[in-house]
Amino acid sequence: MVYLVKIINTSGKKKTAIARATFKEGKGRVRINKVPLEIVEPELARLKMSEPFILFREFSDDDSILNGIDIDVVVRGGGVMGQAGAVRTAISKGLVEWTGDLGFKDALLEYDRSLLVNDSRQTEPKNFGGRGARARRQKSYR
Repeated sequence: MVYLVKIINTSGKKKTAIARATFKEGKGRVRINKVPLEIVEPELARLKMSEPFILFREFSDDDSILNGIDIDVVVRGGGVMGQAGAVRTAISKGLVEWTGDLGFKDALLEYDRSLLVNDSRQTEPKNFGGRGARARRQKSYR
């Protein structure tokens, strides 16, 4: 007997943070690093991570889709808000792939392109002769 289980893997990046999300049929649980989304701290990061769900509920009145998916996200690297940005990208990509709805994809792109496209910007490395990537020591002669 063969059981077909729908599983989708997606990833998101922001600065040095990388998030990998796994979508499975389930009871509507969302976990970030094995912690339920409802108790993730700080609150601002939690709100940023839950943006795709808010937009999905706004776009589609059918809540049974979200209640039938378990989402497990593993995120490493970066800071708190970089990780939140990576998680929201991974979740958005997975929701679009799970539903296969092009209208929802267009709505996400219109709202914020970084929901579906990884942000490739990185910090510049510090260079010789100054305190940062661009700053230089001042000369004091003449």
